[in-house]
Amino acid sequence: MKTNFKNLMAGAAICAMSSTSLAAEELVIFWAEWDPANFLQELVNEYEEVSGVEVIVETTPWSDFQTKAFTEFNARGDAYDMIVGDSQWLGAASTGGHYVDLTGFFTEHNLAEVMAPATVKYYAEYPGNSGSYWAVPAEGDAVGWSYRKDWFEDPAEMAAFNEKYGYDLAPPATWAELLDIAEFFHRPDEDRYGVAIYTDNSYDAMVMGVENAIFSYGADLGDFETYEVDGYINSPAAVQALEDYKRLYGYTPPGWAKTFFVENNQAITEGLTAMSMNYFAFFPALLNEATNPHAANTGFFANPAGPTGAQFAALGGQGISVVSYSDKQEESMKFLEWFISDDVQKRWAELGGYTAHAKTLSSDEFRNATPYNEAFYQTMFKVKDFWAVPEFAELLTSANQRLYPFIVGNEGTAQETMDALAADWEATFKKYGRTE
Repeated sequence: MKTNFKNLMAGAAICAMSSTSLAAEELVIFWAEWDPANFLQELVNEYEEVSGVEVIVETTPWSDFQTKAFTEFNARGDAYDMIVGDSQWLGAASTGGHYVDLTGFFTEHNLAEVMAPATVKYYAEYPGNSGSYWAVPAEGDAVGWSYRKDWFEDPAEMAAFNEKYGYDLAPPATWAELLDIAEFFHRPDEDRYGVAIYTDNSYDAMVMGVENAIFSYGADLGDFETYEVDGYINSPAAVQALEDYKRLYGYTPPGWAKTFFVENNQAITEGLTAMSMNYFAFFPALLNEATNPHAANTGFFANPAGPTGAQFAALGGQGISVVSYSDKQEESMKFLEWFISDDVQKRWAELGGYTAHAKTLSSDEFRNATPYNEAFYQTMFKVKDFWAVPEFAELLTSANQRLYPFIVGNEGTAQETMDALAADWEATFKKYGRTE
């Protein structure tokens, strides 16, 4: 495979490069410390083989990633030529002048169609619906679900479920079915519980968990062009979504009040729950028998549809941007040209990266490569994201302060919670001059 890949690259990609790219050069890409960064380093080692340009993927722990990146940006530093930044950084990084405008690159390479369109919208475009692009979708990711196949396929459980709910037990296609199944398997006296969901309110975990319901219930966070939020985040659909997310919380294991990706994988590995919400990026560990004794009995499904048939999922992952303070922008653009090519995106997926490349995602080879790839393929064309405006942190804080007391603390009603959140966000957008 590697020999074939090298031959392909030597033929196609190299021809697109100027002779100067063959000169010894070094590019530094900054990312967080996790397995996909290791996969990217493995991929870019192959770029050096075909271009003579060494690419180093420099990483830092997730806890330091944003601080370290923006410290370097604000210092106008050139330590990094490219960065694989979070989608919500787009507003701050583009308006701050830290990212190179990639709109021309997107047009030249038709990236709005080459990559799954939904990923382009949320990894790359700012402001929303502006047609201005600042990042190339790199590590596609979103929230999906794992489940215990052996529990679902047990004949006695299937018969009991059908008798109680009047339809067959199977991975849920709708949120109504998700709620039924969570309720069915919630048996505290057997140390067996219905579901694991995100509840950590320290950053964006719980908000993204709730987004999975809001988006699929046909609601939205607001109008990304006008910044109008009243009637969106507190709409009847959004209120119903929040009520049902709180209902799911009632089917979680004891102490499930501050949980994120680590705990939600543990819910499966420790045999606690029938279903668990998590990013696709963390699903490989669930197929490893060394870390999951239930690996052979773990299945996966995409975020279910809501009452109207709408089906979306909260976006994770990152896009790759060129840092405006780098003196190697031309070489960085050549690297991106190589990175988006069909063969390299296929190779990226083979190595374990989560591609957002539409052709690769849609191929039978990709969809059948792992037990979760089919759900990932379905999801990446239906992702939505949080506000990417520079003041996203304030909006996130308001959401945590309003949602957590209702979901975990049982305070107030869903309508009161969403009305208060709409008022908070209106005040924030007014403070920053986005609305009058």
